[in-house]
Amino acid sequence: MSATPSAQYSLTIRVEIANRPGMLGRVAGAIGDAGGVIGAVDLVEVGDRELLRDITVDVADPTHWDAVVAAVDGLDGARVVDTTDRTFLLHVGGKIELHNKSPLRTRDDLSMAYTPGVARVCTAIAEDRDKAFQYTIKRNTVAVVSDGTAVLGLGDIGPEAAMPVMEGKAMLFKEFAGVDAFPICLDTKDTDEIVDTVRRIAPAFGGINLEDISAPRCFEIEERLKAALDIPVFHDDQHGTAVVVLAALLNACRLTGRELSGLRVLVTGLGAAGVAVTKILMEAGVRDIVGADSRGLVSTERADYLDGSMNAVKRWYAEMTNPERLTGPPAGALEGRDLFIGLSGARIFAADALAAMAPDAMVFAMANPNPEVAPEEAARHARIIATGRSDYPNQINNVLAFPGIFRGALDVRAEEITEPMKMAAARAIADILGDGELREDYIIPSVFNRDVAPAVAAAVSEEARSSGAAQAGQGTIGFAAIDTEHMRAS
Repeated sequence: MSATPSAQYSLTIRVEIANRPGMLGRVAGAIGDAGGVIGAVDLVEVGDRELLRDITVDVADPTHWDAVVAAVDGLDGARVVDTTDRTFLLHVGGKIELHNKSPLRTRDDLSMAYTPGVARVCTAIAEDRDKAFQYTIKRNTVAVVSDGTAVLGLGDIGPEAAMPVMEGKAMLFKEFAGVDAFPICLDTKDTDEIVDTVRRIAPAFGGINLEDISAPRCFEIEERLKAALDIPVFHDDQHGTAVVVLAALLNACRLTGRELSGLRVLVTGLGAAGVAVTKILMEAGVRDIVGADSRGLVSTERADYLDGSMNAVKRWYAEMTNPERLTGPPAGALEGRDLFIGLSGARIFAADALAAMAPDAMVFAMANPNPEVAPEEAARHARIIATGRSDYPNQINNVLAFPGIFRGALDVRAEEITEPMKMAAARAIADILGDGELREDYIIPSVFNRDVAPAVAAAVSEEARSSGAAQAGQGTIGFAAIDTEHMRAS
């Protein structure tokens, strides 16, 4: 089993316990001895001879559940009545729902919200389609679009199986930035069909968040949609990851006294996230980057580049990075590197390989759920360690970026999310932590820091305004001022 119990494997155990002193303590002891971590303990029913209690327990994996249940059942005076997987329970019926903003209690309410009054609003929009941003949900909505081909670390699991992730994304949009997001999972892998479908549904939305679409198709899909639509299109697996990585790196460099321009970087995993991270680092001034995919270091000297079989994205990567034209396995490129960024998979090399890195090395091992190198092992060789996991310090999590980025873009009616807007978002995230707060285990704000999304939104909207990308609004959390042209008595 994995080493650390986690809320993702949280179980509610309903236990019938003999009503005598010390029994609850014995049950708790049995759970602890089996490696479970107890959360809430609730009294369900009291009888003369037995008590019924619900005990919440975090464990390491489903096999661990069996061990905990067996430990409780093995006690004299205790019997497990039922168990509930709390993660599945949370998903029953889906995680999001629609609520009306205005009441429908009277005939007048109905006459204004629907017929006949709604016809006046429809006419106003027909006369000026731009008014859809004022009088419909378009002003505050994002479509979260996926084809289910690259979901988490699960791969191509299909559109239905992708829905829980897209619903979760919608929850995060609403919780952290007040944006109404809708999960749209498409039953096609065809690039043309995806582009055409999103283009056709775009009138209902103020932005498009692409999610969990496999590379290299995701690059073409995003670029074609950006060219076709007049609303922001943002592939979060690429740009959300890149923004938060840059934010963490800005603070890591502050802490270690480094300049971005002097960094030597190794990136493993050149899918959507790896390529986007590389691009934003180059935009920020990093000059020496080497990348590796499943075939090793990407270089203009590699066989698939020379024979023309390397795809277009990798060819760009080979030509724009790896100035020394290194080849071979990624571990061979670690010597003298300041930063390792892992966006690939678990245990790609032994942790001792990190010893070859420069002093005060920085390791961002972000594969989920199992990082490229175990943080406990990497600690011997690196000063700063970050992961994608919530149970280690320095979690590099996209939720720090995308809610605020879309909030800022929607507030000023930006038609796109530009590279300077992403850079502004990264700086805003980094600046949440003052110099006095920075520590090796605290280079990035918590995902629950409520200052992050407003700061990101303000930075993004300000950059949009200063660059001329903004069409309306003042760049603050909330909506633009209401146009009153059609709000007169008739």
